[in-house]
Amino acid sequence: MPSPDPVPSPNLNPNPNLSLLRRFRKIMAWLALFSIVIAAIAVLLVARGDSGMHIHMLIATALGVGLTVLLATGLMSLMFLSSASGHDDAAARPTHEDDL
Repeated sequence: MPSPDPVPSPNLNPNPNLSLLRRFRKIMAWLALFSIVIAAIAVLLVARGDSGMHIHMLIATALGVGLTVLLATGLMSLMFLSSASGHDDAAARPTHEDDL
């Protein structure tokens, strides 16, 4: 019975100078800036809609929109980094001859 292929190293990436963790931190820095900009736009739109806005509503809008965008984009970036590392390909390969 043939043995399964070994799981590829997570350090296999297109840019050998950057590890996956360093790439993730760089992506998350850009995504944090992006979520702050989106949250600011949302606060401006909410504040423009009603003149009697309370500060609590603006804070809740900024936190809700900002954290939601950051969470969604962070999870998507983890998915793309996982795919680029080769771990997804190793998990998708059948390990038994019966699965072929």
